Amino acid sequence: MIIKSLELMDFRNYEALNIQFGSGINILYGDNAQGKTNILEAIFLSATTKSHRGTKDKDIIRFGAEEGHIRLHLLNSENVESRIDIHIRKSKTKGIAIDGVKLKKATELLGKLNVVLFSPEDLDIIKGGPGERRRFTDMELCQLDDFYIYNLNNYNKIVNQRNNLLKDLYFNPSLKETIGIWDSQLVSYGSKVIERRQSFVDQLNDVIGPVHEKLSGGRESLRIIYDPNVSIENFEKELSASTDKDIKSKMTNVGPHRDDFIFMIGDLDVRRFGSQGQQRTAALSLKLAEIDIVKKLANDTPVLLLDDVLSELDTGRQNFLLDSIGDVQTIVTCTGLEEFVNGRLKIDKVFEISNGTLVDSK
Repeated sequence: MIIKSLELMDFRNYEALNIQFGSGINILYGDNAQGKTNILEAIFLSATTKSHRGTKDKDIIRFGAEEGHIRLHLLNSENVESRIDIHIRKSKTKGIAIDGVKLKKATELLGKLNVVLFSPEDLDIIKGGPGERRRFTDMELCQLDDFYIYNLNNYNKIVNQRNNLLKDLYFNPSLKETIGIWDSQLVSYGSKVIERRQSFVDQLNDVIGPVHEKLSGGRESLRIIYDPNVSIENFEKELSASTDKDIKSKMTNVGPHRDDFIFMIGDLDVRRFGSQGQQRTAALSLKLAEIDIVKKLANDTPVLLLDDVLSELDTGRQNFLLDSIGDVQTIVTCTGLEEFVNGRLKIDKVFEISNGTLVDSK
């Protein structure tokens, strides 16, 4: 999979941008806060429908403008070219079209463009709260599995509707007898979410173990343990037993929306007891494993987005990452070119970005 070009209009600090990417390694360089990461954000949004920064649509539109636009041309492994158009509006949901055909649901875009983004913030997947790890898992599975999207979306809707009912019970206790209706749906969709998350962790472990061993010079072995809030077998029973607690707290306390994933180096929980170096290495191993998983499940290479991560890694980890890129189209942001002049990489294109403008390309 290759991104051929990206056009932006009134997106972040860009009034207008038209950039033509090479099929290999592309470097975006310039001082901080000039708009390099905004380009990666537009690409990530074109793949996932969401900003990796968690930003609301209205805050992505350039200051003073009423709407923003993204247009991206890509080429898949079968040499078929596609165009993704995204229309971002302040007061309405975003409009998305593929080859000029408007999508009825934003989720129809998922899987059209597969990307792997690696940024310094990805360390939060390892050392942050469970929500960060669930978000990573859901984002990856939603790019790769339409069935998972369907079950996750329905599950989240049922959780929200059940939570609303729990709040309404304070004013109308007679509604309690309707909780069972939501419970049966919650168990149905949630069980499928749990099952797919477990198989995804199994697939990740097949890849991440050997990657981490190489990255650590054979000194460490990394594995991921899926820590579900509830098992499929006990889901219905524990949900029912939690009803009184749920009514008091006005929220659903049982289900995969409370799952976690544990990263283990040997018998060491990396989040709780790992050094910063071990946490960085685990995050890098996860991203490299993600590339392989996309290749296997999507039968295509993803586009790799590296957002100022090389400056965060020591020389050994830098070399391992760069040597692992292989045939993946890569777009790298950095503040200067000095880290690339040692001949480690065959650079396809270089772009200088300054104040929301493409100053130079070569």
